[in-house]
Formats: sequence, C-alpha cells, structure tokens
Amino acid sequence: MAPRLLGPVGWGSAAVLGLLTGVVFVLVLIPAKDAVLPTRIKYGLVFDAGSTHTSLYIYRWPADKENDTGIVSQVEACSVAGPGISSYADDPAGAGAGLKPCLDRAMKIVPAEQQRETPTYLGATAGMRLLREENSTKAEQVLAEVSKAIGEYPVDFRGARILTGSEEGSFGWITVNYLLETLVKFSFAEKWAHPQDTEVLGALDLGGASTQITFQPGVPVEDRNTSVFFRLYGTDYSLYSHSYLCYGQSQALKMLLAALHQASSRAQISHPCYPKGYKETITVAELYNSPCVRAPSSARPGLVLTVTGTGDTDTCHAAVQRLFDFSCGAQGPCGFNGVYQPPVRGHFFVSSHRPRPWGGPMGFWGTAPGKLLWKCLSSVWKCQPWEAFSGFYHSLHFLNLTGGQSLSLVNATIRKICNSSWKQVQELFPTASRTQIRDACTASSYTLTLLLQGYKFNVTTWPNIHFIRQVYIHGPVWHCPSLQPISSSSSSFEWYRMKDTSLYLTLVPLLLWAVTAPLSVFSVLFPAYTFPYKLSAWSGRGESDICSVHCPAI
Repeated sequence: MAPRLLGPVGWGSAAVLGLLTGVVFVLVLIPAKDAVLPTRIKYGLVFDAGSTHTSLYIYRWPADKENDTGIVSQVEACSVAGPGISSYADDPAGAGAGLKPCLDRAMKIVPAEQQRETPTYLGATAGMRLLREENSTKAEQVLAEVSKAIGEYPVDFRGARILTGSEEGSFGWITVNYLLETLVKFSFAEKWAHPQDTEVLGALDLGGASTQITFQPGVPVEDRNTSVFFRLYGTDYSLYSHSYLCYGQSQALKMLLAALHQASSRAQISHPCYPKGYKETITVAELYNSPCVRAPSSARPGLVLTVTGTGDTDTCHAAVQRLFDFSCGAQGPCGFNGVYQPPVRGHFFVSSHRPRPWGGPMGFWGTAPGKLLWKCLSSVWKCQPWEAFSGFYHSLHFLNLTGGQSLSLVNATIRKICNSSWKQVQELFPTASRTQIRDACTASSYTLTLLLQGYKFNVTTWPNIHFIRQVYIHGPVWHCPSLQPISSSSSSFEWYRMKDTSLYLTLVPLLLWAVTAPLSVFSVLFPAYTFPYKLSAWSGRGESDICSVHCPAI
C-alpha cells in the first residue's frame, strides 16, 4: 500500500519540532520563505513538552538549504522547572508561567533584530495525548495557556499542538540519523552530500507515557497506518513507525501495580518486582489517576493500600508479561497487542537524543583545547559519544548493562537484582534514590520484555541495539574531513564497546591543555600573528579546517 506522506513544510509537520532533540526543526519544517530572508544565520525556538518535563531548544542555521532540507545546529538548551505541562491540568496558567524563564533566556541569545522573524513552536508528546484522552477540555486549556505565554514574546509563534505517536517516532528516527550522518555529511569536496553505502539506523524510544519504534524494514510495509515516507536531502525514505500509548515506563509500572492490586482484591499488595522487605503505602486515588489504568467499580479512592516487595524473579517476569498481548493472529508478523510490525532490521539506537552545544557547562570539554582534542580523538575512534534521555538506556545503565554485554549476562544480572532484598539493593546502590532502587528490577524487567517479546529482538539481533549516553556536537555537525559516518559494520561501534575510556579522556586533556593554553594566550596577546590553532576564534567552518590540519598529528 502507498505509505502516508508527512509533508516537509508548513504547520502540520512543523509542529513535530517539539519532539526529542528538535534537530528535525530545520530538516523538514521551515517553509521556503524563511530560507531567503537577508539574514545569513537564522534562529528557531522549539519547546519539547514531554510527559515528565519540558525543555526549550534554541537552534540556528544558514539561510540556504541543501536539497530543500536545512543544516541545523543547537545553540543552547534550557530545562523548564517543574513537571511536564500535562501535570498542570488543574492549573493551566502554571504551565504557561513555567515557560517564561527559558523564554527570557532565549531573548538574550537571539539577536533583537531577528526575534520577530524567529519561528517558535511547542510540541507536546504522550503526556498530553493521555490528558486529551482523559479530559480534552483541560488539554485545550493547557495548550491555550502555553500559547498565551509564548505569544507575549516578540517571536514568530506558529502554534502549540499535541504530536501524534507516528510523528514522535518518525522524527526521532530523523534525529538519530541526522546526527550520525547517515542522511547527509560534509564531504572532502566541501559539499553536503548523501553518504554512499551507508545504512540508516533504527530508533527506539521509551518515554514516561509511550514507547516508539521506527526503522527501515527490508520488506514493504503492509499496514499503511504504520508506514511513513520522508524525502530528506534529495533522498526518499520509506519507514515503519509505531507508538504505543500507555507503554512508556512510568505508565507501564503503574499498570503493573494496578494489575497486582486487582488480582489481590485486598488492601495488601504483594509486589514480586519490588525488593524483598520493601514496604510503602499508596491510596487508590493515587494508583488510578491515569487513563492507562481503570479502577474497579468497587474501589474507594481514599482507601490506603500497603505494597510489600517479595523479590521473586519468576513471578515478576510473569506479571510483566501479562501487560502485553503477544499473539499475532492471522494478520502476519506483529509487535504486541495485535499491531503489525515487520521483522526488525539493521542497527538500532535509542532516541530522545539531546545534542549539547560546545558552549555549555562541560568543564574542560567546553574550552577550545577540549574541543580540538575531542575532534581529533573522534577521528581516531570514528564516532562521537551521544546523550540519550531514554528509559531504555537508564533502566539498564543503572545495572551497568549498556556496555555491549551479551543477552545472557543481561538476563543473569536482572535475575540477580530481582532476587535481592531491600537491604541488599540499598548496599549495592548507596547513592541512588529510593525510587531508583525500588524500581531497579521492575524497570529492567519491563525494558527487556518490551525489547525481546514486544519488539521481537532476539539473541542474534540483541547486539544491534546500542545504548548510548552522551553526545557533544558543535555547529551543524562540522566534522573533521577524515571522520567517517557510523555504518552498520561492527568496527564502527568499537568506541561503544571500550570498557573504560574515562582514564584516557581524563589524562589526555591535561597534557593537551598544558601545551595549548600558553599558545592560546599568545594568540590573544598577538592577534596579528597568524596562529594555526585559532583557538580564540573557534566557530563555524574554521573548526573543520583546524581539525583537518591537526588531527593527523595526534
């Protein structure tokens, strides 16, 4: 069947800018009229209103485009204080007021003469989709208040809306592949070009209220509801994408607790995924405060429930499995709950990537020598570190299982933590929060079940999932000409499998700083001297020129 086309311009697709990193902002969304304004560098503001928090991303890009798709860079990110905007259902004005400190910050970054032509968007994800399902009037009130707050600033505000699950997953895929240069890269000929013989990567995301999977399958997508088509940098991409509402980590864990309560029909709940000896209380109203969980008709909102952990791995695994329907019926291959899904193909990265600007608070790595060093080290390791705020990463990283461990080791580790007592896990994680320790077994068990039985990864395809923590990029991904894009070859992923890079990244900067700091001072004192490092003028194309000259010497 013909795939659905998500338009590359206009408000319909522009609203998805609130999603994830927002790197997609200029990739597909800024209308042509914005690309021909006199100003060479343009700016854009994107609010990513997730289910648990909101962030404002400030972007800039050259006024010209490559094959009608923009090359975008992140200038800064501002985290909005407080929870996600969906939490303000009973205080809509509070949602708008919370955005103002970040907007104030943006007004100090975007030049005053360009503010009124700076496109600004807010895209809300699964948290607001749930609120709309529960109470559409309250959802509209929240959107109205955030729109009102943004409208008070001298920007070109183009609206706030709730993203569909397909948009959230699809544009997460663009983010991953844009940053990994599988869509476009700066060539030796100093031109942006589509990389040859480079396979695009799949994207996985686990948020608080939903989970998404997006990839380019090896077969035609049979269900048009899960088929998405993009044209980026002159190349066509046909993808499979689906979002499962209520299967984000927070909501899934709530569904699990509700299922355990309903199975017991008492005020005492035995939780097999909580550590043995753990105990807490929760009211019925607190448990059933989401459209993802429906309270029994006999439930009394004020009733206090006592939850006691039993630490039973097998019972926990069985309880988590009951959250899903893994049967596919006669319709062919599926993920879960009867949703069509072709077999997973290729390498996958978790999504929700937040590229961090070099000018941010990164200590040494934010300095000119640090940036030079990182670019040179990157040319050796042939990739960059990445930053992911995905539940897939965090639930497994908490158990130190994101370093390329085998599936058998992952299973054994989760089994061990799920059989531990409350005292034992507290001793294992002395600096972690009570909630993190309590949910260590539950979250990791849920994550593994979702990946293996939900998305149908197996012992063969498990190594194709790459759990990445941090990315530091500057500008529109200006790489050393010698840098290679990450491909599906195993050698390209060696960086992620290194057991401990912290020693190298701690000692080498000190050596480089000792050499380059005096040179940097020299260049400031004698600006007329043509100093090859140009550390005092670190911006734009100059970085690529600098790195191409000096990286081979490292």
